[in-house]
Amino acid sequence: MTHTIFDTANAGRASDEIVGGVLSDFFAAAEKWPHRAAIVHNGTVLTYRDLVERVHQSAMRDEALRPGGTGRSRRIGALVSHTPAMAEHLLGVLHAGGTYCPIDAALPPARRESLAAALGVDDVIDPADTPRAVGLAVDAGIDMQRSRWRNDAAYVLCTSGSTGTPKPVVVSRQALAVTVRALRRIFGLVPGDRVLQFASVSWDTCLEEILPALTAGATLIFDDAAHSGSFRSFVRLLAEQDVTVLDLPTAFWHELVLYLHEEPALLPDSVRLVVIGGERIDPTRLRQWRDLDVGGVRLLNTYGCTETAMVTHAVQLSGPGTEPGVAADAEAPLGRPLPHVGDHVTAEGELLVSGPSLATCYLGMPEATATAFPVVDHGSGPTRWFRTGDLVVRGGTGLLYPRGRADEQVKVRGVRVHPAEVEAQLMTHPAVSAAVVVGEQLLGRTSLTAYVVCAGVTTAGELRRHLRGRLPGQFVPAQVKFVAALRYTASGKIDRAATRRAAESIDNEGVNQ
Repeated sequence: MTHTIFDTANAGRASDEIVGGVLSDFFAAAEKWPHRAAIVHNGTVLTYRDLVERVHQSAMRDEALRPGGTGRSRRIGALVSHTPAMAEHLLGVLHAGGTYCPIDAALPPARRESLAAALGVDDVIDPADTPRAVGLAVDAGIDMQRSRWRNDAAYVLCTSGSTGTPKPVVVSRQALAVTVRALRRIFGLVPGDRVLQFASVSWDTCLEEILPALTAGATLIFDDAAHSGSFRSFVRLLAEQDVTVLDLPTAFWHELVLYLHEEPALLPDSVRLVVIGGERIDPTRLRQWRDLDVGGVRLLNTYGCTETAMVTHAVQLSGPGTEPGVAADAEAPLGRPLPHVGDHVTAEGELLVSGPSLATCYLGMPEATATAFPVVDHGSGPTRWFRTGDLVVRGGTGLLYPRGRADEQVKVRGVRVHPAEVEAQLMTHPAVSAAVVVGEQLLGRTSLTAYVVCAGVTTAGELRRHLRGRLPGQFVPAQVKFVAALRYTASGKIDRAATRRAAESIDNEGVNQ
């Protein structure tokens, strides 16, 4: 079955469909298919009826989730991991009228504390340790206070900040609902689908796995084998669980394609759709993918930012229904805007995005919000835009093609990282007197390299351990190189190219002498 990516007939209905939003869609799916598997966790099945009960329990057992007299919904920090408790808590917080603020339980304690502070949470809950209420009535008709919560924040997630601290992004319930419904359409989700939960639980990609699936009556697969680090185990899992839809970071997909190409190995016949996104596609991996026996699998490249509520652009690169021009193109485009999205390419080549899926603001950062979300007239009247910082060109068919970043931000394994945040944490090490971090291509993928000036003796390994205790894995440089001093331009800015050349001209054995 070939699915249409862009359903223009329904595009204008987005703002009229928000009344109950994601919750109403989930409860409607549960009412229609109560005995279908909603979640499978390491082989254990949780039906939609079971999940509805747990969502109600999650909302009802914590009175702290109910908004008080603050004039806003309470922000609830949740220590989350790759288990069904994450989905239960996400829906439970939304059902209770709260704002979901995920914090990856696997992060170092110092990083969890800094995220909780940046998110401004009112409470931090570990869903896995919260005792379940017993004997609560399950009634999908419970008042969901739809109109009351429609414009409140659905969730707050952090991006990497140029000031060295995380930037919390507030996304409304309306923005979330518009995006989730759009993703259900472009993914062509049906109740028979089985969607793997793979993305990091504290980034918004996990929401594009969880919410479209659970509002379509599909099955969400949680399995420890997905994170084993073994591609053999990963492919075996897909077959054993009859996974039909994969949503993978581009960097992971690159490595999966290499494994399938060199082994050689095959994806199981159950897989019909592979969604990728997060960074530029390696043309070699795209060619190898097309050479594999995956003709019946749709490969969908997606683009979006945390500030735009996940995906804003998409294009099919291979499989049934792919445009002939795209199928023959060695360079992978970012895609076209989804029906609810407006875009504009400035004279400098920067991509601007508008539409109902834009985030509300950066929490507690009015100046940063005003800069990133300007109101500008680009020909259709004053419009609120988000400045993505990504440079693009528009091809003759309307597809956008990537041309780098307007600033120093890079995407590492699908996560947007501002080097200044890594630099700020390096500077907390007592032996470091100066540091600059840059994104570089290493073995066909984007990674970070740190150039460090030290006032004492240390090693590259020690500095990486220092960062692992404070930052997610994507933020830890793959290489640490020592230099006598950073190089600067005539205007006083760090000269990254000159600093790199200086590092290459000295002996870098991983130890600062």
